[in-house]
Amino acid sequence: MARDDFSRRDFLKAGGTGLGALLFSRALQAAKRGGDRPNILWVVSEDTSPFLGCYGDEVATTPNLDKMASEGVLYENAFANAPVCAPARCTIITGMCANSLGTLHMRSRYDIPDFVKYFPVLMRAAGYYCTNNSKTDYNTEKVPGTWKDAWNESSGKAHYKNREDGQPFFAVFNYGASHESVLFQDDDKLGHDPDKMNVAPYHPDLPEVRKDMAEYYDGIQRIDEQIGRRIDELEERGVADNTIIFYYGDHGGVLARSKRYVFDSGTRVPMIVKFPEKWSHLAPAKPGSRVTRPVSFVDLAPTVLSLAGVDVPDYMQGEAFLGHQQEKPRRYVPLYRGRMDERYDMMRAMRSKRYLYIRNYMPHRIYGQHLNYLWRAQSTTAWEKAYEEGKCNETQSRFWETKAPEELYDIYEDPHNVNNLADDPEYAAILEEMRHANLQHLMEVGDPGFLPEGEMLRRAEQAGYSPYELVQRSDFPLERIIMTAEMATQRDPKHLGELIKRLKDEDSGVRYWAATGCAVLGEKASRAADALEKVLDDESGDVRVSAAEALCRMGDMEKGLAALKKTLSHKEDKVVLRAVNVVQSLGEPAKPLIDTVKKTLDRGGYVKRAAEWAVESMG
Repeated sequence: MARDDFSRRDFLKAGGTGLGALLFSRALQAAKRGGDRPNILWVVSEDTSPFLGCYGDEVATTPNLDKMASEGVLYENAFANAPVCAPARCTIITGMCANSLGTLHMRSRYDIPDFVKYFPVLMRAAGYYCTNNSKTDYNTEKVPGTWKDAWNESSGKAHYKNREDGQPFFAVFNYGASHESVLFQDDDKLGHDPDKMNVAPYHPDLPEVRKDMAEYYDGIQRIDEQIGRRIDELEERGVADNTIIFYYGDHGGVLARSKRYVFDSGTRVPMIVKFPEKWSHLAPAKPGSRVTRPVSFVDLAPTVLSLAGVDVPDYMQGEAFLGHQQEKPRRYVPLYRGRMDERYDMMRAMRSKRYLYIRNYMPHRIYGQHLNYLWRAQSTTAWEKAYEEGKCNETQSRFWETKAPEELYDIYEDPHNVNNLADDPEYAAILEEMRHANLQHLMEVGDPGFLPEGEMLRRAEQAGYSPYELVQRSDFPLERIIMTAEMATQRDPKHLGELIKRLKDEDSGVRYWAATGCAVLGEKASRAADALEKVLDDESGDVRVSAAEALCRMGDMEKGLAALKKTLSHKEDKVVLRAVNVVQSLGEPAKPLIDTVKKTLDRGGYVKRAAEWAVESMG
């Protein structure tokens, strides 16, 4: 697949900041055109799956949101492109997929190109009063037009009431009562009955699971009450008849295997849009309707700009699904998972109305890698204990085991995503179609996440580009890197010869995936030992880590552990973090490195979290 020349991009023709000036000019022209424009209100709840009465959940207590759905339009297929807050919110605020910007990793906050503007900047330039109350968490802080420029007000007191008379507003109110942390409370006064919970088939039916579910439903009920008051306030202030209201959850949640995972339990969110009579001509259907069109967070920025009469910038990757600039319904929603706090994993996925396709690029890692934050929930530790004691069935055990390279689920027949159809001949055509759609999307947007995080940073800094710009260059071998990743992670020994050749490739990304492929194959890659030894001193620390892991998994612990020990003192924290992850995954055979791992505790942050667990679990 041919790559466009970097210099051909419109934003670089305009010279980065030149395009920014052009965007502001367009927005100002829209403002000068005048005319009546709607207010737009976002009410957003954290960590919320569609556990609402209007979505058919009989356990939920959500009268206000149910009423909003009866008076508005409910989207049945709405998705967070990333299943965790920071990359999801980066996607929302930029209108670009976080994996294309290199901001897919949790709390990474890396540079993004100068031409990218947080979309409220464009709303403000068009005359809107923009407020955020109050979460930002945009996963990047080094951008012209930062969050401080995006909002007239951004704080716990921010409110549209402070605008000028007659000025349209765009206001965001975030609500956290449904956040994952609700599970960390030791609250015996539950409003919802644990005995009435509908436990998902992938969870064991344990008291801790039921209690955490009941606490979660209590949190959602509190969210509903808070949002109800916020909507009533529009009437009290006399602006309801001119305000379009969006409600959505910022990703799924919150029990293990939901938030942070690209299954429907982590990415599918509730979304309701209510139009006042004055703006009903902009609605996609009559009040009380249910819309099946797939929409996602990358589409929110262009949609709001479209409703506000502001031109949608060409660089945005989302598609407006409302307003005068709305586009044809998308067939697939792209989904992505990178590093979640202290644990590396890599998934890319595509979701259609009926099917979910997942491509696992680290199939040799279990789903349930230990995360300090997630393990604070009693349901997580109870589930892990039940598995270790052999009390889980096959479906419940899968979370604690390594992954298939590909997964395919029929949502209509399997809403919980437990029956993988990837090897079913009857679904071969669908699998191939969605596999192709995934690869095509990754090539089109460019995905720096196919470089390991430490290497992505090293190469971007070395070249003087943001991760996005690095990958968009015509001389960047993105296709070769991605296709090496595809080959390496299929667990097929027939590719070993080619992987050995690619260990000598001039590009570090290719070498990284070739070494990772040998780690995935383990003992079946034994004839790659000599080639792996030659890259133990690679210029890329991430290549060294993967080569060392591969040697360990094929039985050469002496050379592999020696290389890991050396890399645990690497100057780049992300390389050290990956090395600690590998030590953890190797388990008992890597115990000789515990003292070296202890020395990494001083690095703090995610390295410290990973090291603490490695020391505790391996003794």
